Amino acid sequence: MGQVIYVCLHVGQTLSVQRVRHGRREKLDLMVKLTAIVLICLATTCLFADTKADPRAVRSANIAEIRKLAIEGHVDAQFYTGFMYEKGQGVLQDYAEAVKWYLKAAEQGHAGAQINVGIMYFKGQGVLPDYAEAAKWYRKAALQGNANAQFNLGLMCNKGQGVSRDYVEAAKWYLKAAEQGNSGAQFNLGLMYYKGDGVARNFAEAFTWYRKAAEQGNAGAQFSLGLMYYKGQGVPKNFAEAAAWYRKSAEQGHVGAQFNLGYMYEMEQGAVGGNAEAAKWYRKAAEQGHAGAQSNLGYIYDIGEGVPQDHAEAAKWYRKAAEQGNAAAQLNLGIMYDNGHGISQDNAEAVKWYRKAAEQGDMTAQYNMGVKYANGIGVPRNNAEAVEWYRKAADQGHEISQVNLGHLYENSDGVPQDYAQALKWYGKAAEQENSDAQFSLGLMYAKGQGTPQNYAEAAKWYRRAADLGNEIAYYNLAILYYKGLGVDRDYAETVRLLKEVADQEDANVHFSLGYMYYKGQGVIEDHAEALKWFRKAGDEGLKEAMNYVNSIEKKVK
Repeated sequence: MGQVIYVCLHVGQTLSVQRVRHGRREKLDLMVKLTAIVLICLATTCLFADTKADPRAVRSANIAEIRKLAIEGHVDAQFYTGFMYEKGQGVLQDYAEAVKWYLKAAEQGHAGAQINVGIMYFKGQGVLPDYAEAAKWYRKAALQGNANAQFNLGLMCNKGQGVSRDYVEAAKWYLKAAEQGNSGAQFNLGLMYYKGDGVARNFAEAFTWYRKAAEQGNAGAQFSLGLMYYKGQGVPKNFAEAAAWYRKSAEQGHVGAQFNLGYMYEMEQGAVGGNAEAAKWYRKAAEQGHAGAQSNLGYIYDIGEGVPQDHAEAAKWYRKAAEQGNAAAQLNLGIMYDNGHGISQDNAEAVKWYRKAAEQGDMTAQYNMGVKYANGIGVPRNNAEAVEWYRKAADQGHEISQVNLGHLYENSDGVPQDYAQALKWYGKAAEQENSDAQFSLGLMYAKGQGTPQNYAEAAKWYRRAADLGNEIAYYNLAILYYKGLGVDRDYAETVRLLKEVADQEDANVHFSLGYMYYKGQGVIEDHAEALKWFRKAGDEGLKEAMNYVNSIEKKVK
């Protein structure tokens, strides 16, 4: 019987064509930003603190009369004069003049004027920007109970603007404003509970404050509420509720909500509409510059699900995302250059984009870089460089890279021969159910390379590879049963294993089957059946098989 034990080569000759969806991950878009709206107290909504004049007279007076009252020290008139100059209502807009009159009112304790002075210092309107001055005036208004000032002061404490960063102080002022119904403060307080900044982390409390703000229409809070429903944080997981809140936020233009809603449509999680609806929301986010949405929109055009397949459109969106540094888009753009889909085929450009993604740690791109260097496509052939890229991908668990790395170590291709390293990398891929790695591991145990010779281990790995359909593993396992190496000798099992792969064009398998029928090993001796298999092996180029064909035919004659 044939004594050949196959050696299988594993270096990939074609690039991976895996597409990677950015956002195909449980956490979706988790970017939650503080609400940073700086609210200006309008003159028509502020109360008059001065009892010497009827505030209605100020509102109904003409500009000259208001200015006269302001000059006389009427606090509300001073405030309103500042407001007119700030907004250019009835006078030429003049921020410096606005600050002057706001200050006069603020120094008399007018809370609305105090917050507006703070805003002017914050924005550098009519004065040089000065966060410390802004915080000072916010504090004065906040201490009078002005919710907007409390919110703004909380924000400055949160961000360390004009005051030392102090999350506890920020949470204190957010709470004061939130309890008065300020939606920005409610949202930011929810975020502090979510992150555990300045307060003990508490998802249930975060959820409570997010909902209060969300019900007032705060888009950031609606997005965050959707995220908590999606992840089941502070509330039972509920995809339908998540999608509903994302939609409210998305309809207000919240880019993260648009992306996440698109994702939920694509994944059919609590939202029915499939890729057509996904594409709609991805496009809205993509047009706002969201790199993940641009990448996913490109993917949908690439595969043509929910939209007509359009490789050129896919390439356009991949490029937009790739130029923002999105690794998935960089990988997919590289693949499009490799295949010439939607753009002219260009190996150098493919390598350029693979490299960008690979340097960000994308293991598929790292694998593709390894293949490029191993085959000299788009770069000079360099197996040492291939090894480095395969190793990066292999360290992340990329099974084909692990197989290829094992092969390079086994065959001293680009690295010094090292059977122990080969065994290590084959083993990692084998545990991921890679049949080539399982076969190679079996072969190394059979040959005693990097490990003491162990036919029982060889048989174990050949069997696992065979169970996954590896044809050569069937043959090598059959040989072990034939010889009784690592397993009990069993001719019937040898025949069974050979027949599993007999439909393949494999001369050694066909010769071995012929031999078993010729000798009557594991089957009833049958020279006609043996002749059939020997002829197949001979037709496939095995000269030894033709010797048996000639011998049997002579006996028949």
